Amino acid sequence: MALKIRLQRRGNRNRPVYKIVVAENTSRRDGRYVEALGNYDPQARGNASEFTITLDRADYWLGVGAKPTDTVRSLIKKARIAFPQK
Repeated sequence: MALKIRLQRRGNRNRPVYKIVVAENTSRRDGRYVEALGNYDPQARGNASEFTITLDRADYWLGVGAKPTDTVRSLIKKARIAFPQK
């Protein structure tokens, strides 16, 4: 069972909101997932947060072999810079 950390599209037409999920690489984009790790809003305005992610769970899944997509990899990198762990 190969796992990927990827985005799952939610929201309305012309107003996407994504969930960051761990899913099997053979499942559909918006299909079943193993665990939800956070949210990503590419059109966030004002004081709204652009994304949220639980880094400890992301580290766990990366540790057991889940492969992140390019977009999710960049979001994890941004989260590590914004919220450094001690």
